Amino acid sequence: MAKTHVTMKVNGAEVEGLVEPRTLLVHFLRENLSLTGTHIGCETTHCGACTVDLDGMSVKSCTVFAVQADGMSVATVEGLEKDGKRDPVQEGFHEEHGLQCGFCTPGMMITAAALLAANPDPSELQIRQAISGNLCRCTGYVNIVKSIQYAARKTRETAGGKAPDGG
Repeated sequence: MAKTHVTMKVNGAEVEGLVEPRTLLVHFLRENLSLTGTHIGCETTHCGACTVDLDGMSVKSCTVFAVQADGMSVATVEGLEKDGKRDPVQEGFHEEHGLQCGFCTPGMMITAAALLAANPDPSELQIRQAISGNLCRCTGYVNIVKSIQYAARKTRETAGGKAPDGG
């Protein structure tokens, strides 16, 4: 099968590669770029483990072809950390114990980051609605919601000029 050249910005860096037209974005990220934080779960959009940010929208990369992302910007869980500092979402999942096995965590974090970018002060219901497309088989979502609430507080404090206090 003929391969197609794709170019995209992934976590802020220009990348390119040759892919078969049927190559899913999740496979391009994991196999071509070695970005294994994006997990492969159900491959049918039900679990959300493969969620990435594609030009500002959370998408399930198991149903997007790499050629569809050509020329676009992709953010994965690896891109959350900036200059050696955890993103408030990562910090929240750590501080509030928002993960157990960790399989769903990358997708949850990308979904949470997108939610907080659109709504810096979401209600618990809005958080639960936002993550409803991301399944966790280990928890009852309580600590995941607390983690996102923590990240929202931290983000608002930092944006408001207050120094982060670590908790």
